[in-house]
Amino acid sequence: MLTVPAYAKLNLTLEVLGQCSNGYHEISSVMQTITLYDTLSFQPSEHIHLVCNFPELAWEDNLVVRAARLLQQTAGSNCGAFITLDKGIPHSCGLGGGSSDAAATLKALNKLWGLDLPQQSLTELAWRLGSDVAFFAQGGTALVEGKGEKVTPLPQLSMSWVVLLKPPCTLADKTPKLYASLNESHFTTGHLSSKVVDQLREGKEINPDLFYNVFEQVAFAQFGGLGEYQQQFVDAGASSVHLSGSGPTLFTLTKDKSRGERIYQQLKSAGAQVYLVQTR
Repeated sequence: MLTVPAYAKLNLTLEVLGQCSNGYHEISSVMQTITLYDTLSFQPSEHIHLVCNFPELAWEDNLVVRAARLLQQTAGSNCGAFITLDKGIPHSCGLGGGSSDAAATLKALNKLWGLDLPQQSLTELAWRLGSDVAFFAQGGTALVEGKGEKVTPLPQLSMSWVVLLKPPCTLADKTPKLYASLNESHFTTGHLSSKVVDQLREGKEINPDLFYNVFEQVAFAQFGGLGEYQQQFVDAGASSVHLSGSGPTLFTLTKDKSRGERIYQQLKSAGAQVYLVQTR
């Protein structure tokens, strides 16, 4: 059996530069993996079969199954796998759990099946599965551009504690609806991401005031009650609160572990679904 973690991510920046003629949006985003993770286990089998601790996710269109089948087809392999997915990342909340699972599946099955495909080939397959999957094929700190296929590794963000708050807000077809809510007034040039990139490359501490997510301009109208959870976060002592991806997860970063623990405990005592993790 081969067991691997699939780490979640934060968007430190997420800019939309414009919409392409094919309907895709061009982005510029600084992404960062964190120590919140799903666990995947793989055993050789005649067929591809997925089980999950959330049974409703163990279906044929799950990105894990799609990644395994794409790798099969690309390599011309008849190998199969019995895959167990233990979700530790909240589902559909802007932390990239499904995309990370897909990237982890490509890398693990490449090893389990003895395919020896190079990293570049895995990254190309990852992009075909989804816009965030290519980032997770590398992880760490990276600038993600284009439609998500251009991933440039960056110097590692200095270790920070991260408090995550997952509000119980739901929105069907979340990401398409949020993109559809954007107009030209929301588009930027990528300069906000460039400022963060420059500071990382210069080895400087990143000022959280530089963090930016275009969806913060539309998500609070789409997710009922999201603003109340943001205020709850601030009341717990967070100096700055940000949206990750298309939400609804909110986060704050701090270098001070004890401060992170205080914020975490206050939110937890108020009944919030909250996590205390680190950047990685």
